[in-house]
Amino acid sequence: MSKIPSSETSRLAVNTIRMMAVDGVEKANSGHPGLPMGAANYAFTLWSRYLRFNPQDPAWPNRDRFILSAGHGSMLLYTLLHLAGFDLPLAELQRFRQWESKTPGHPEYGVTPGVETTTGPLGAGFSNGVGMAIAAKMSAARYNTAEHTIVDHYIYGIVSDGDLMEGVASEAASLAGHLKLGNIIYFYDDNRISIEGSTDLAFTEERGKRFEAYGWQVLYIDGHDCEAAARAIEAAQQDTERPSLIIARTHIAMGSPNKVDTAEAHGAPLGAAEVQATKKNLGWPDEPAFYVPDAVRQLFKERVAELKVEYTKWQQTWAAWAKANPELAAQRQASLNKQLPDNLEQELLSTLSEKPAATRRISGDMIQKIAALVPGVVGGSADLAPSTSTLMKKEQDFSAACRSGRNLHFGVREHGMGGIVNGIALYGGFIPYGATFLVFADYMRPTLRLASIMGIQSIFIFTHDSIFVGEDGPTHEPIEQIASLRAIPRMTVIRPADGAEVAAAWAFALRHHNGPTALILSRQNLPVIQRDKEFSFEAFNRGGYVVSETAGRAPDVVLVGTGSELQLAVAAKSAVEALGLAARVVSMPSVETFLRQDEAYRRAVITPGSKRVVIEAGIRQGWDRVVGSDALFITQEDYGHSAPAEVLAEKLGFTPAQVSAKVVAWLKN
Repeated sequence: MSKIPSSETSRLAVNTIRMMAVDGVEKANSGHPGLPMGAANYAFTLWSRYLRFNPQDPAWPNRDRFILSAGHGSMLLYTLLHLAGFDLPLAELQRFRQWESKTPGHPEYGVTPGVETTTGPLGAGFSNGVGMAIAAKMSAARYNTAEHTIVDHYIYGIVSDGDLMEGVASEAASLAGHLKLGNIIYFYDDNRISIEGSTDLAFTEERGKRFEAYGWQVLYIDGHDCEAAARAIEAAQQDTERPSLIIARTHIAMGSPNKVDTAEAHGAPLGAAEVQATKKNLGWPDEPAFYVPDAVRQLFKERVAELKVEYTKWQQTWAAWAKANPELAAQRQASLNKQLPDNLEQELLSTLSEKPAATRRISGDMIQKIAALVPGVVGGSADLAPSTSTLMKKEQDFSAACRSGRNLHFGVREHGMGGIVNGIALYGGFIPYGATFLVFADYMRPTLRLASIMGIQSIFIFTHDSIFVGEDGPTHEPIEQIASLRAIPRMTVIRPADGAEVAAAWAFALRHHNGPTALILSRQNLPVIQRDKEFSFEAFNRGGYVVSETAGRAPDVVLVGTGSELQLAVAAKSAVEALGLAARVVSMPSVETFLRQDEAYRRAVITPGSKRVVIEAGIRQGWDRVVGSDALFITQEDYGHSAPAEVLAEKLGFTPAQVSAKVVAWLKN
């Protein structure tokens, strides 16, 4: 905790935060001034007295994380980062919401120094913070010793009415309370205004009581009282058993004489006349815009100097810890660097047998090997571990009683799981995965998209990947989900066909540090694919490769299969050859990866002049980019039915004989 600023300096600082937001939004003629103006008091108190950071080392591992889940109030965060000395000069605040500025309309990870996660979609930041809190507890359990504490920080955040209305926040809050994540301290900006007007229109529940029921400590303050905010932060820090929600009653656009407590202040500039009226009301100089009093600059300069002392002490503690625990220090560094065995691929292949098996089961065997080889891998499922085969059998469960566990139990909370997995990935030192059935990927789409925008290493495992789920019927049989995942830019979607491809898919996911990977796995057993030559990881990593072909001849037809349908392409090859034609079978585990290859490679795999066939038990959408529109598409364009998988295959035309007959009939026409 820092020394307490004088009341006059605090007033100046709070009004600086308010007016920087007003001026930034006014200059851009776009943005949300109301929340920063209302939240300025408690945000200032947190940043000037409690939050631990080092602007010269934004990635300091033991920094407190600050998440503005209410990302529409981004000028609040940008102002605080600027005042705190991060590499965010005033000129960038003056370029708010402009092309290639470091101050985009909502905070974006990797764009602005000090921004911990991309926020804007409400509830996302809330759930990311829960993931960070889990990762912090795991790190403390792994690395702290009786003699040295190197992990002891907090996860702070500001959440809004909208965050608490979104279901993803409720999912994450419920799990955080269950896990007793006492390192979470969130301010709830209770300004009671949403875009349409008063929150009384649709949000009248007792929010505090809801969080108490989740197992949170709930504190109530006047959000415009800096000392009340300080007392609440200290009370939250003292409760190590419960996450804390500080409900700060505020007035949106505080300081504006005519826009305070109005919905208009939520998402629009105040307007020139109201800006002048606000400055007069606050005793603020008319000119210049973006004015920062010297006393405020000095206050934050002194705070940064205080924090530098804490930072130096931590560095000394870390050095002593590393000297006393060289093996632990090496493990920590390896995890931070996401270090993997050089022979990872060969180790994964060693788990395979020659028997037919579901790719989810093969993946489960590989997860056991990965758990032993890569200590940084952690993860779990949305109450589906027995079905998704994602439990690390020799590892403990992460819980309130066991912080060193690596198995996560998310409960039936797919959206929350996605946000938490992203938070763990953002924290650093871990490679997290989350698993559910493919059809429920729709519950997770916002978090999948955010992982892709941020370019973080989140691994998403989706099993039960087709209509061949069978008896559960159309509600559980995905047909459009794979195409929808492939449509997400920067998401690598991999649908392996057998054990060798599962090994390659996992190796890719573990080595792919700058984006998320979705592994699409089967429920039913699949045969081992017979290839003309030894399986190649290099070829697999290009998204599509030749599996087998008629010897000595250019292919008359290229048969493209993926996942469980690759075997059907192999079967159809024999039928094509019986016609006296040459055939090539291509495995396409990752469509978007294949499309990123150079034209020469793509033409070498799918040769110009050859007829082309695509076989996938999902919708056609997206395949035209691979083979053109004049191909034969053996796909599933409507919902499935409840029946055993073999019955569905026969009724819907996906048996080897039926697929072969369709290909032969098409070639004869």
